[in-house]
Amino acid sequence: MGHTAVLLPVTEAVHRPQAALEALTHPHSAIAVTSAEVFRALAPHREQLAPHLQTTVYCVGPATAQAARHMGFQSVVTGSGTGVSLAKIAADASADLTGGLVYLAGWPRSPAFEAGLQAAGIACRTAETYRMSAIAHPPEIIEQRLRSPIPDVALLYSHETARHFFALLSPQTATALSRMRLLCLSEHVANAIPPGFGQVSIAAEPSEEALLALL
Repeated sequence: MGHTAVLLPVTEAVHRPQAALEALTHPHSAIAVTSAEVFRALAPHREQLAPHLQTTVYCVGPATAQAARHMGFQSVVTGSGTGVSLAKIAADASADLTGGLVYLAGWPRSPAFEAGLQAAGIACRTAETYRMSAIAHPPEIIEQRLRSPIPDVALLYSHETARHFFALLSPQTATALSRMRLLCLSEHVANAIPPGFGQVSIAAEPSEEALLALL
């Protein structure tokens, strides 16, 4: 699209694949996943996943569904990008989920999916398969990445990413960036933006394609 990307990761994933593998040893009717990071965590353990590849996997959106298929899962149900919508899909299929779901999740996460399952009376065993850990960038790195020159736009993909990003900014840098356009994957992401920043735009749907369309 002709843009130059400035990369500033603010969190990194700490994988805990054994939590997922242990949860999958318990009886269940299906698997639920709300982030493709789960499959990156499980990638070194493909052989141990082999007995589960025929199990239906409920995926929050297309990117997660693609990662599930790449891992070898044969029956993949794709949501529209939110935990709320995925819980609704599971609720509509509750007759097929009498054995409950194993939810391979990350931390932190929105409670919406688990709350939706609870409201629908669907049993859920949650396994935290990864945790996102904040990266403590030195102030000089932040200055180097964001002040020379000041970016026109910031792409914010999650509430936690946005929260950590703004926590990294010194008062001087925050002031310098106050007119930068902020493009958010959802309204929940936008809620993490502190008062006083410039134009905030929210994607029409929670997908990268819709986010990039705002450019």
